[in-house]
Amino acid sequence: MAGNVMSVAYNQLNAMYGVSLGTSNKYDSHKRSELRLTCNNIIKSNKESPLYKIKEGKGVRRFAIDIKEQAHAIQNVVASLSENGEGIESAFDKKIATTSDPDVVTADYIGGDEDVPNPQAADFRLEVQQLATPQINTGHFLRRAGHDFKPGTFSFDLNTNTTSYEFQFNVSEDNTNEEVLNKLRKLINNANIGLQAELVSDAHGMSKALQIESRQTGLDEGETYLFDIIPSRDKDSQEAMHQLGIDEITSPAENSSFLLNGTRHTSYSNTFTVNNMFAVTLNGVSQPGSPATVGFKPSTDAVADNIETLVGAYNGIIDTAHRYAGRQESSDKLLKDMSSITRGFIQDFSRIGLNREEDSSLSIDRSALTSAIRSPDAAHAFAVLNRFRDALGSKASQASIDPMNYVKKTLVTYKHPDPNRNFNTPYISSMYSGMMMDRFC
Repeated sequence: MAGNVMSVAYNQLNAMYGVSLGTSNKYDSHKRSELRLTCNNIIKSNKESPLYKIKEGKGVRRFAIDIKEQAHAIQNVVASLSENGEGIESAFDKKIATTSDPDVVTADYIGGDEDVPNPQAADFRLEVQQLATPQINTGHFLRRAGHDFKPGTFSFDLNTNTTSYEFQFNVSEDNTNEEVLNKLRKLINNANIGLQAELVSDAHGMSKALQIESRQTGLDEGETYLFDIIPSRDKDSQEAMHQLGIDEITSPAENSSFLLNGTRHTSYSNTFTVNNMFAVTLNGVSQPGSPATVGFKPSTDAVADNIETLVGAYNGIIDTAHRYAGRQESSDKLLKDMSSITRGFIQDFSRIGLNREEDSSLSIDRSALTSAIRSPDAAHAFAVLNRFRDALGSKASQASIDPMNYVKKTLVTYKHPDPNRNFNTPYISSMYSGMMMDRFC
């Protein structure tokens, strides 16, 4: 039951706000002590904050969730550049994957830095012969303004290899073909069963068809479909399905096929791991006999890439602050807080190829940055970058603990000046920081 509730909550949040909940890495896992510290910090922040009211609205929720998402991204980057208490200079020892043909294959290194004593020995060749594809059912093209469906209630079963679903839809006398197809499109998409439905037009744009595509790709041995549509046994439902034509597979799912160091392999997906060290994504088909090489970047490139990632995380939250600046639900505090981080680094940044723009974002002169980290004074450059990393991480932690600090709100009353007379109210803290907002708050 708990799993179903979490699944529903996940799907609703993802559908409403489009947040990147599906992407995770090892920095998303935490020790019990770290979670306890986060919980204590949330409670402490709430205990010391005044009582306030927030105007209800989707914009407030979206603003707070965007802050938490950007802060989370920063915290992950900072964690990756702070492993074992080391500074950014340790990125010389970090492994960053690269490929000779990104249009065909891209890769991320997911192993530990100690797992590869000889980076050249980890290189491999990959020739993509075929990409994994989803199953597609494209129905019959029907005149948009036509009335080919008779009024009534119709149903059909949609079977996957693990589950069966029953769908029912109504057609009224004045429904056009396009309106009926749109009903079915929304019905399938709102079901959240791993299928994406859309309407496609013919060459003249006068007719439309319902097209259903699986998010999953590839077929297991013995499988013939990823989903199968069967009309109910009553004559009306079968006639409606005959009009729709979505029960026929127009493009079957297929596995990816590739040569790994000359040996043929297949996969259900275009994303898989190699030797538990590389997360590989296939993007296109190789020219015959021209495999892409997957390996590691040179150490100076690895350092520069890590700094670009750190700067990108900072620019992400600055962009969020600009997008909400001046809007009803947003205060200007987010932009002031985050831009203040780089204000004191302007001179130091200019010496190592980082430039603070007028909108408070950072740009990178990669050649100047590379020269700085190769120079005899590289220790100073890394000291500046480490201070910036720590300052950014600290601000991100504060924003993650209490994103409502940046929302416009009405002050009701201050807490009592004697802290011993204030009590913890963890449920209110969870309501705000956990984004389960009370519509009457």
